[in-house]
Amino acid sequence: MISISDGKQADVSILDELVPEPGAFYVMDRGYLALERLYRFVLVGAFFVTRTKAGVLLNRLASRPVDRPSGIRSDHIVRLRSQTSAKHYPDRLRRVAFRDAENGKVLVFLTNNFDLPAETIARLYKLRWRVELFFKWIKQNLRIKHFFGTSDTAVRTQVWIAICVYVLVAIIRKELRLKLSLSQILPVLSVNPLSKCLCLN
Repeated sequence: MISISDGKQADVSILDELVPEPGAFYVMDRGYLALERLYRFVLVGAFFVTRTKAGVLLNRLASRPVDRPSGIRSDHIVRLRSQTSAKHYPDRLRRVAFRDAENGKVLVFLTNNFDLPAETIARLYKLRWRVELFFKWIKQNLRIKHFFGTSDTAVRTQVWIAICVYVLVAIIRKELRLKLSLSQILPVLSVNPLSKCLCLN
């Protein structure tokens, strides 16, 4: 799912458009820590993994054993301490603290999944960076030189087409094991579809 907004829309509001699928995992940054919205995931049987924010007060209900060499520092079952927060999210949460060996940073995650190992919860969040890097690459490389229409629908359609082209080229590059980078391949395809061609026999 990709949501195209005008830039004034808060990122967290995308959760209002999202229809969670039962059993699916949604991994998101702490900017999406909106308790009332996240509780919708619980109600439909979907799972989320997000980072917690400073100032989120939690009561520890239970502690689980952890494998410290894996980087896990703690694995707790918690409940929100604030009455207002608990009103928005009345269920339990799982708080997993993980120390990244690469940079020494400690990341603290909240999830509504109590079954997966804590290491898997940390790994899921780490995989989120692949998606983040993909969209960062798209933003840097997505160049639409001419819009053939300027209405909201026309612009969205053209952005979607451009994203689809990038994804298809990435798939073709992988399938054909091409050594050229996407930046080298894409200019070959950047031909204006409405330009006039002079054909010589």
